[in-house]
Amino acid sequence: MPLTFPARCGLRAPVCAATALLASAAHAAPPAHQTFCFYDPIGTSGPGYAMARDYALAMQRHGADIQLKSYVDERVAVEDFRTGQCDAVAATGLRTRPYNPFTAAIDSIGSTTIVRDGQVDMAASYQVVQRAIETFASPAAARFMVSGPYEIGGVFPLGAAYALVNDRRISSPEAASGKRIAAFDHDRAQAELIQRLGAQPVSADITNFHTKFNNGSIDIVVAPAIAYKPLELYRGVGSKGGVSRFPMMILSYQLVLRRDRFPAGFGEKSREYWLAHQDEARRVITAAEAEIPAAQWIAFSPDDARRYTLMMREARIELAEKGLYDKRGLKMLKKIRCSLNAADAECGTSSESW
Repeated sequence: MPLTFPARCGLRAPVCAATALLASAAHAAPPAHQTFCFYDPIGTSGPGYAMARDYALAMQRHGADIQLKSYVDERVAVEDFRTGQCDAVAATGLRTRPYNPFTAAIDSIGSTTIVRDGQVDMAASYQVVQRAIETFASPAAARFMVSGPYEIGGVFPLGAAYALVNDRRISSPEAASGKRIAAFDHDRAQAELIQRLGAQPVSADITNFHTKFNNGSIDIVVAPAIAYKPLELYRGVGSKGGVSRFPMMILSYQLVLRRDRFPAGFGEKSREYWLAHQDEARRVITAAEAEIPAAQWIAFSPDDARRYTLMMREARIELAEKGLYDKRGLKMLKKIRCSLNAADAECGTSSESW
């Protein structure tokens, strides 16, 4: 159908034509279907992918026709999203940080860990995550969910990331000195923290970190419980190692959307969906942690727990000053921590209150 122009366009008809084309593109209807690239290290048989199937079905009522594409390599999933082969991608906040640093702050070191009287309070730590996700899903935060052509369509927990060691004697900051620790290539913050410990970062990615740990090439990996059995990390732990019951962070899955590929208002509905399904994610996490034998867990002493907490706080601040963590996100998370644990010494300081 040819474009028509107002009479006032006159000799400026070519300019009007260009303007009309841009306006037409801006108001174009979303595509007939959307490709959702979902990372799950277990593949299509994993619990995460099952949740994605339910999501795709539920979002039909909001005008989306989502086709799922499974990935066991997170790097490839995010790269396919970057190059436009995916209209949406779900991956860890460590990978999606370039698309929204604010929401990815939830995956920063120690930002959701609460320690009371030298003991980790896991229930309160997961409450920090829950309240952060509630904040992300609130209408008041909608503008923070958008970054250029991208929008966060939901956040849900992947589970606490624990240090798995091949020697139970590695249970203090000093004991980690000189040890080989897996550092994901895409997360500079990991390498920075490892170096603060005086340890040796060993380059790894999601496809090989478990192999390196299981064959003894590295001494320590940090991973959530859902990876313990599928990736056979118990082989690396062996009879002398264990799993430190101290969360270095609570990892999240973040769903990133290309806004122009979905109906208007879809992002808000998507965030509401994932907020309403937090309990499902928590059940998967709880079941995975229960599968780790009780004898494998390593308890931290109160003094070591306090020292790790302080070390992680100092590392967060330094990494934020270097631009690796989002200051707004860290400030929000501190407010949530202090609302749940006002007696903590950090709540009487100006740290992370940029």
